[in-house]
Amino acid sequence: MSTGPALDALSAADCRRLLASMPLGRLAFTVGALPTIQPVHFVVRGEEVLIPARRGGRVEAASRGAVLAFEVDEYDAATRTGWSVTVIGPSYVLGDPAALAGLGDAGLVPWAPAPDACVVAVRIALISGQQVSPG
Repeated sequence: MSTGPALDALSAADCRRLLASMPLGRLAFTVGALPTIQPVHFVVRGEEVLIPARRGGRVEAASRGAVLAFEVDEYDAATRTGWSVTVIGPSYVLGDPAALAGLGDAGLVPWAPAPDACVVAVRIALISGQQVSPG
């Protein structure tokens, strides 16, 4: 007899593998002391999540040294299975053209390209995840 869906913790290695498998995630930050969540494109490079941003935009302004949360997930409504991975860590802004060189080749493409682009980096200080599997 089935006991229903199971919720299991993911290992750090599984979290990193799943994190790198997705092109879109959600960045959680504060604006005016209020929580905000915004969908963003990203790539994983080493121990960092890199997110394209616009200089002077909300993401860039909120990330200067702040601790941010970043989340990716996948869910199948038909089978009621899926997973979620969360990264928490300090952030900084990459704006130097040399530091940005080659990131487009790595798949880091902003939703709306702008001439005043920068990249927000979130260091992977904490990573955790869970998966829902059929019982």
